[in-house]
Amino acid sequence: MRVKITLACTECKQRNYNTTKEKKNHPDRMETKKYCRFCKRHTTHKETK
Repeated sequence: MRVKITLACTECKQRNYNTTKEKKNHPDRMETKKYCRFCKRHTTHKETK
């Protein structure tokens, strides 16, 4: 079952991306480097509620 998640920038705390993930295969919180338009650079984004 795929669930909707939101990714937030760890530096400015803005919620920038919406995506889905497979909860069964990845039960822990997702973390990835993505572009933040508020910081104007690539930063780490973590999954939020």
